[in-house]
Amino acid sequence: MILSSVVNQIGPLAGLVWLFLILILIGSIIIWFVGAIIFFIPALVVAAIVYYLTQNDTLAGLAFLLVALSSLTRPRRR
Repeated sequence: MILSSVVNQIGPLAGLVWLFLILILIGSIIIWFVGAIIFFIPALVVAAIVYYLTQNDTLAGLAFLLVALSSLTRPRRR
């Protein structure tokens, strides 16, 4: 009798905790995704310019990769 009343009281609280954890996970994924998009904007712009000038997918892809790799290796400003 006492055990069932304790379980009934913890049930909604446990559901609220799971909901909170899921919201934190979804928010973290969204923040990571937006950060990745912002990180790749310069590479995308350079690749678009190279593609516009040459109409060559390979050169545009190489330009994207080179700019993305150079963005990874440059020191970060804080």
